[in-house]
Amino acid sequence: MKAFVKTYGCTLNQADSNIISSVLKRSNIAVAGSEADADVVIVNTCTVKKATAQRILYKLNNLDRSGKRLVVTGCMAGANPDLIGKYAPNASIVTAPNIEYIDSVVSGSGRIVLNKYKKIDRLALLEPENSVIAKIPINDGCTSSCSFCETKFARGALNSFSEQLILKSIEQSVRMGAREVQLTSQDIGAYGLDRGTNIAELMGKISLIEGDFKVRIGMLNPEHIHRYFDKFVDALKDDRFYSFVHLPVQSGSNRVLKDMRRSYTVERFEHYVSILRAAIPGITIETDIIVGFPTETGEDFEKTLDFIKRVKPEVTNVSRFGARPHASASKMEQHTDMTIKNRSNKLSRVVRSVQHEINDRFIGKTLDAIITEMNGKSFNGRSASYKQIVMPRTDGSEVQIGSIHSVLINAASANVLYT
Repeated sequence: MKAFVKTYGCTLNQADSNIISSVLKRSNIAVAGSEADADVVIVNTCTVKKATAQRILYKLNNLDRSGKRLVVTGCMAGANPDLIGKYAPNASIVTAPNIEYIDSVVSGSGRIVLNKYKKIDRLALLEPENSVIAKIPINDGCTSSCSFCETKFARGALNSFSEQLILKSIEQSVRMGAREVQLTSQDIGAYGLDRGTNIAELMGKISLIEGDFKVRIGMLNPEHIHRYFDKFVDALKDDRFYSFVHLPVQSGSNRVLKDMRRSYTVERFEHYVSILRAAIPGITIETDIIVGFPTETGEDFEKTLDFIKRVKPEVTNVSRFGARPHASASKMEQHTDMTIKNRSNKLSRVVRSVQHEINDRFIGKTLDAIITEMNGKSFNGRSASYKQIVMPRTDGSEVQIGSIHSVLINAASANVLYT
């Protein structure tokens, strides 16, 4: 029997798909390279963005109609099983806390639903493979109640995985050839609240692991960082970690942040950024903005524009607000699609301008890049501050995945540096 795993969404979902593959292989179920070669299709879903959710439902409907056995897991399986039942009535459902049993669902018959919530340390299921990039989940769920998000319905309460298994997974991945380790979760900032520890303490132990690799810290909500901020900054200074942090601000208006149920202010966010930049020169600050939240006025939006121009994050991800079924903001009066689109376009132009301005400063500079990916035309690498660097492939090139190269930056876009 062969199963194909199709993954939507964030790095956490990608990490879960690696765990699913490990579970399948232990049961002698081959992981197919395509849907066409598979007897069963497993769809690891996302529910963060409305547009993505709609695209997934369309995909599920087509797969269900094809008659091929279909298993749905991921965030949509936990948050929207009713929608899955509507669009793919024959699909089996396995929520994230139950993926240790996904092999039995794949090899079973009929429609099976495994949705019991329980806390498990899913890292015990992972068998690292030979890959230059290792995606290691460190916790599930969160402690927040953001009014725009329904992921908590999918992932449940905070469940931090054990330090022992995290460290073991990193060590095994490095032995298997990993040069970049991506720590991921729904909210890394909440890690350890249920275990009497935090991400800064975990980073200190990771820095002691032997090997030639770097670690990227995933999304960290600002509302938690005050508990260990000084220790976090000190830990991030270690060469083991990319000079990079993903802090999602979501809005430049304190009034909107309050309506979003985000437990910090714009001023507090800027305070963190200023300290990080002073302590770690060249650090990349990545952030997220949601445009068109129901209570966002024109004035609030202008504050967000001013925030980007003032703070100048190195990377800003712009998302258009889309009402999610279980999120309280879905019950508010919504902006028109045109209003949201216009604001998104305007903000995106400002973001591109800021990012282009920042990246242009690297032209003429020489940077060290870890080569992590390749395609037919180029090699892709990452600098110490996690800047993406693209190197063209040439005949006879001796560049190897995982190698480090000193490269001269000749051009830049808003998102990429080019040699």
